[in-house]
Amino acid sequence: MKIKDLSKEELENMSYDDLAYMILKEAGSKMKINDLFKKVCEILDLDDNVFETQIAAFFELISTEKRFLMLENGFWDLRENHIQKVVIDDDEEEDMFIEASDDEEEEEEEIFDDNSEDDDIMEDDLKDLAVIDPEDEENENLD
Repeated sequence: MKIKDLSKEELENMSYDDLAYMILKEAGSKMKINDLFKKVCEILDLDDNVFETQIAAFFELISTEKRFLMLENGFWDLRENHIQKVVIDDDEEEDMFIEASDDEEEEEEEIFDDNSEDDDIMEDDLKDLAVIDPEDEENENLD
């Protein structure tokens, strides 16, 4: 739906960010924050005093709204108009480990004991548990 198709009452009930979204959608191009909010104020017949007092709140609203994207030089556009590129850097440095020389080696303390009594207790605690496949669980919920 276009802005011109909406009644004055419908426009007044819309939030600033919804109006800004419609303005950018219809314009099909990026806009500066001042121009965008002036257009919102123009549509709602708000005076310059409202523009001056509400521009900071509008900026905060737009900057936290995920539908909008801030571009270079203070321009704003709809996020859906921009493709995000994901770059995976395979050239990251590998973790570096410093190996101790033979004279500095210390015996490592054995942390895990295969013959621990705790393992028997854990096995007893887990014997009644069953692994359920997520697909099976969905099918059971549908029945």
